[in-house]
Amino acid sequence: MNTPSRRIAHLDMDAFYASVELLRYPELRGLPVVIGGRMDHRPVRLADGSLHFSRLHEYAGRGVITTSTYEARAAGVFSGMGVMKAARLAPHAILLPVDFEIYRHYSRLFKTAVARITTQIEDTGVDEIYMDLSDLPDDTPTLAQRIKQAVRDATGLSCSIGITPNKLLSKICSDLEKPDGLTILGMPDIPNRIWPLSVRKINGIGPKATQKLASLGITTIAELAQAELNFLQIHFGRSYAIWLSEASHGIDTRPLISNTEPKSISRETTFERDLHPRYDRPALSEFFTALCKRVAADLQKKGYAGRTIGIKLRFEDFHTVTRDVTLATHTADPISIRRAAGECLKRVPLKKKLRLLGVRVSALATIHSLPTLNTSPQQELLLAPCSPFPASE
Repeated sequence: MNTPSRRIAHLDMDAFYASVELLRYPELRGLPVVIGGRMDHRPVRLADGSLHFSRLHEYAGRGVITTSTYEARAAGVFSGMGVMKAARLAPHAILLPVDFEIYRHYSRLFKTAVARITTQIEDTGVDEIYMDLSDLPDDTPTLAQRIKQAVRDATGLSCSIGITPNKLLSKICSDLEKPDGLTILGMPDIPNRIWPLSVRKINGIGPKATQKLASLGITTIAELAQAELNFLQIHFGRSYAIWLSEASHGIDTRPLISNTEPKSISRETTFERDLHPRYDRPALSEFFTALCKRVAADLQKKGYAGRTIGIKLRFEDFHTVTRDVTLATHTADPISIRRAAGECLKRVPLKKKLRLLGVRVSALATIHSLPTLNTSPQQELLLAPCSPFPASE
């Protein structure tokens, strides 16, 4: 599986959300731009026809950065960072709201363009894919440039590609020469190109594992490769230790998985401020209903129905709780989803403020494989049962 003849590519769009916004607002090119604001941070058209853009220092709330341009990253602003912290680092950076609809549109465009070159594609996210190029006739550099040009022609955006004998190495390599990068690497190149990197560059080694490895004196992939397997097993257990050792040597036998079926469809929202289950009942009920409607719409759009309905709650102390229930039949009906999710909600003591609420549907089946489903119009949710949140006294 890891022979040099195997050519696995990982394509990662460059600062995808931000790059899409720069297509829409080309006057922001070269400026620090952050994606993560609310819809009231949309640009405002002024009387003279120009646009007024919100700035980071104008933001107040708990929002999280979704992505940023490379100019903002130079100031220390990265995805996953709280917006308020980012505002201290780059107060005058442009702030734009997240627009998932347009990002999904450009995602479809670049994936369709790539599919004209190869059908061996594993879709792993809105802005990234794996491709198996092993059976294509062109040499690797030519093929990579064809793919990059196809993406640019279809979207006007750049991407970075890593091509190696396996998925693990290709994921690392697509990030080495951003933006608009191309890294082609064989197994003999691992000592020079991969081993000097931090262990956190390996997809699957998260912050906790990185910290634990550092406490053991292991910070680079080279140091991980030199560690004895028995030593790693003592600290990480047998299976994870074996994986760590193999990953450090660039070993990855995972196949490319194309045409995968989703296991679940979910929607969740993090509130700008913690909401009290009793005193903020109307707002929570509105969020709850909206999530159920959006999950139902997603199911119907993708042609699925599900039997297991679940909820996810994260409280003010970051404690997270999930509950689910399995129905007798599959559904893509917003009223049925809301009713089942409401029953799950009643099984959770609601005494602390909430910071996140989510609704999930799993145990999926394609709609055409099931008897005729009743998918009620979205507006009928007005007739659904009363709010599962406790009434204020």
